[in-house]
Amino acid sequence: MKAMILAAGLGTRLRPLTDNRPKALVEVGGRTLLEIALSRLSSFGIREVIINVHHFAHMVVDYLKANDNFGMRVDISHEEILLDTGGGLKKAAYFFLRNSAPSEEPFILHNVDVISTIDLRRMTQFHAANRPLATLAVQERETTRYLLFDEELQLCGRKTGPDGETQWVRRSSEARPLAFSGIHVISPRLFALMTEEGVFSIITPYLRLAASGEKILAFRSDENQWRDLGRLDDVKQADQDARQLLSAREKQII
Repeated sequence: MKAMILAAGLGTRLRPLTDNRPKALVEVGGRTLLEIALSRLSSFGIREVIINVHHFAHMVVDYLKANDNFGMRVDISHEEILLDTGGGLKKAAYFFLRNSAPSEEPFILHNVDVISTIDLRRMTQFHAANRPLATLAVQERETTRYLLFDEELQLCGRKTGPDGETQWVRRSSEARPLAFSGIHVISPRLFALMTEEGVFSIITPYLRLAASGEKILAFRSDENQWRDLGRLDDVKQADQDARQLLSAREKQII
């Protein structure tokens, strides 16, 4: 199984940490976000990964080389301009389709600034059992942007904010707003259906394709820990938590 890590963002909300390095190389508990993401994917048996880069791209490349790609096969997708999540994935399509016979095996798409205990193995098993176009890890928590799912966990719209605008692509009497966690399991069939070009969010084709009858499913992960490290305060808190945990473990050993 292959994966892609989305790591090309400017990390503007993490300044000044990202004034002289990319978001992927921001550290939490002495480890970079990129190392954490790669280690997590590796722990689930993934050995082939593509990473998109833009801001301080050479630093990511040098970092990976210095660490022997953390024992994985790593490709780099260099974006001259930021393509957002959908455009970035589409540019990297070759990585998942370059065999003479395109694989039907799904792949994982993972934000670099997300740390979680979401069970990727159980998520991929859920995807294999239900055979959707994409499976999205979601939780019931507060956010400014919700995705809406019906009683069968199929994507049917989105909503911005508690009193924001609702966009329906499929009507449902029991739509539930859930927070997306930045982790996907995706069928490579998606690439042939992505008619969008240039810069676009992956949510755009998801909504369009859900409207046409494609199955985009929610994978409920409410019991799992999840943290978005896109803001400076979140990184500081995560770093403090990680160091406290490490200190507690060291005391146990002593």
